[in-house]
Amino acid sequence: MGSGRWDSDAWASYTRSHVAGRSKSEVFSSRSMSDDFDPKNIKLRESRDSDDNPNATPIIIGGDVTGSMGSLAHEFMRGRLHTMATDVYDRKPVTDPHIMFMAIGDADYDSAPLQVTQWEADIRIAEQLQKIYLEQGGGGNSYESYHLPWYFAATRTSMDSFEKRGKKGVLFTYGDELPPPKLTKAQVSKVFGDTLQEDLETEQVLQMAERTFDVYHFVLTNVGQARGRRDTMDEWLKVMGERAVPISDDTKLTEVMISILELRAGRDKDDVVNSWSGDTSLVVADAIKSLTPYTDAGSTGGPIAL
Repeated sequence: MGSGRWDSDAWASYTRSHVAGRSKSEVFSSRSMSDDFDPKNIKLRESRDSDDNPNATPIIIGGDVTGSMGSLAHEFMRGRLHTMATDVYDRKPVTDPHIMFMAIGDADYDSAPLQVTQWEADIRIAEQLQKIYLEQGGGGNSYESYHLPWYFAATRTSMDSFEKRGKKGVLFTYGDELPPPKLTKAQVSKVFGDTLQEDLETEQVLQMAERTFDVYHFVLTNVGQARGRRDTMDEWLKVMGERAVPISDDTKLTEVMISILELRAGRDKDDVVNSWSGDTSLVVADAIKSLTPYTDAGSTGGPIAL
């Protein structure tokens, strides 16, 4: 998947018809998970080169949609998606972006703990995002299942960028809660229909995804649990090191994503920070201050067989 190109006129037309003046519940009108987005029904998600996008770069954005976090999905539909797509094309940190969204819930408590769109390059990104079911559930366990996108990326993706050119995809997740302690056999069976011989530690799942993706997790420190628990960021640093990225203002989420893509392209950190103005530059500077210069040694292989 992933033909076509992002177009401002198509976005303007789509939002006039489907988003403008509508509440979150009106924009996201699905009341259950689409069969097309259910990981149990997905054998493979593909990012393929095309005439429109001859050097495709696969990007996954996995967002926490539990509780009030679902409001960020609404913000993407209200304009953040267009801002991000426009910045990618204007700043050119990657070639020919393909964007996939994942909605993250709780593997123990929710009926839709993970939903996965296709990789797309044009207005179909927005069309698919709008079909996400905002369950807004979660549980009382102080974490959400942020490792589910990692498992999916490791076992159910195929990308020309990696298989032809040895270039990893990029996987962003964001949320306000602690990292989950492990991915259990029961959770994998429930969400993916796979059978594991034993539970997987969260770090193991991350290592699986890192074979083919550069993985980052954004801790939204100004909202929800992360605002009240100082140990949230500390616990993420234990799991991911510098790729656990603090964001002190969730309204600057897409700008931080773009900045990380620019660092991956080899751009100077100070230049990236100074390319933004006002409060945005301050938030970006804080977010990327610990990131070291990017190197990609490349890798070989494909989806991990279980």
